Amino acid sequence: MFLINVKEEKRRLRARCKKLRESCPPEVKARLDKALTEKVLGLEEYKACETLFVFVSSPIECDTRQIIADALQRGKRVAVPRCADRSGKMDFYYIRSFDDLSRGTFGLEEPDPQTCERVTDLSSGFCIVPGLCFDLEGYRVGFGKGYYDRFLDEFGGVTAGICYTKFTEKQLPRGAFDRHTDILVTERFINRN
Repeated sequence: MFLINVKEEKRRLRARCKKLRESCPPEVKARLDKALTEKVLGLEEYKACETLFVFVSSPIECDTRQIIADALQRGKRVAVPRCADRSGKMDFYYIRSFDDLSRGTFGLEEPDPQTCERVTDLSSGFCIVPGLCFDLEGYRVGFGKGYYDRFLDEFGGVTAGICYTKFTEKQLPRGAFDRHTDILVTERFINRN
């Protein structure tokens, strides 16, 4: 029987995906982000949600800014994460605009806990989940800190992973604490799990 070292395999996937994403030409990334955003905005789950849980993308991630702008314009409550500490815990806070964000942990744009309201009800909503790569069952390889897996343990709403098609696999290595998303959205297809 062949056993794989899940941590080691994920580490290799993470390094490969980061390198590929960093080398993507800006015009190609812009085209992929536009198509992906259109797919997300067309989801019935997105249209129907009152609260959108969404990360603020870093330069190598699928862009979420247009999704956030659309949700704010539609009057949805938009909740974005803030790393509570480096131990893997994050809290979500409601934002009213991009002005509520500033550089935080790991250099990511995060809400200011002094001026933004912390989300206390995680029983519903629509959450867009980041990942460097996803498989067709909605499992992901993220940046390796475990923040989203911990959050998804508590979240009771619908989850959608977003990823470029090039970074999807039939099946990824997974550990006991890995959580899958309900939907996988790429610039080319939508897969429901």
